[in-house]
Amino acid sequence: MSSGCALLLEILFALFFPPLGVCLRYGCCTVEFFICLLLTILGFLPGIIYALYVIVFLNPDRDDYRDRYYTLA
Repeated sequence: MSSGCALLLEILFALFFPPLGVCLRYGCCTVEFFICLLLTILGFLPGIIYALYVIVFLNPDRDDYRDRYYTLA
């Protein structure tokens, strides 16, 4: 989990340029970044809403998808 200052900066970046805030949290080659970029191109407000949702409510450290799949050993 990120610190309070980093979270505040990510939210501020998300308000002015949404993909930048998502890029700081998840990286530039992730699904979250490309969805945010597409929504920002289609309309600035949907990009802001999605970026704030991804930054505040989704936890990048939690890997739910790994629990659902089995690995072959």
